[in-house]
Parts: sequence; structure tokens; C-alpha cells
Amino acid sequence: MIRHGGLVAARVGGRWLGALIEGEAGAGKSDLALRALDHGLRLVADDRVLLWASGGRLFGRAPETLHGLIEVRGLGVVRLEPLALAEIGLLVRGATPERFPDPRTEMVAGVEVPVLALALLEASAPAKLRRALALFDRDLKRRM
Repeated sequence: MIRHGGLVAARVGGRWLGALIEGEAGAGKSDLALRALDHGLRLVADDRVLLWASGGRLFGRAPETLHGLIEVRGLGVVRLEPLALAEIGLLVRGATPERFPDPRTEMVAGVEVPVLALALLEASAPAKLRRALALFDRDLKRRM
């Protein structure tokens, strides 16, 4: 399955855990991904993400034609050294977040994934994304 969005990953608990970033065209998906790279995350995919489930976990990677490429508005398409793939631990939706949201999940390819509403262009968005990956990873481990 291919989804429109970006995928970045952070080193969490000794493995690369990814955040699938989705939103309307022009909402800032690639912008957030680029800023997240400056916060220690790594690019997996930009614009399109190939998803699959295995062993009750969700994974993503870039389609071959987009591997290692990210759109940087004002510069064009830029080549980066990406991760080949990452487990997806969080679905980030471009939206105005609630102050104290109730936990939400969504089924993607038969796997329940936590959902985080995030203002993609907000200055603190990369820091929130990194912290959310660690938080949701700990919550998942407690439930197992």
C-alpha cells in the first residue's frame, strides 16, 4: 500500500522508530521532515511511503524512484542519505492539536497505530514529534 506523506525515524529503544507524516498538499509535511532531520531524525521517505505489515508491526520505505530524495521548497529536490526502512510507531496528522487530547489510534494495513495531531509548521513540531515517538513507544511496551 502506498500513502501520500513523509516518513522520518528516530533512534528509540535501540531501533529506528518512524513517524508517518500526513496532511493536505502544501501543509508542511516535507518542511517538518526537513526540520526533524536537524533534531537527529533520519529521512526514510518523502512524498510517497510504501507500507506493509509483518508480525503485527507496520513498516515503511520509499518507493525506488523517490529513495533518498526530499522536496525542499525554494531549492527543489535534494538528495540525502536515507534509512532503507523503519518500523512505524506513530501517525502524524497535520491539524490544530487539542490542548489535552484523548489518545487516538488508527488501523493501517491491519496494525493499530497511535495518531498525533500536530501543527506541522509550528516551530516546536520537530521536538514534539521526537518526544511523541519515545512516549508512544513506552506506552506500547507497557501494553505488551
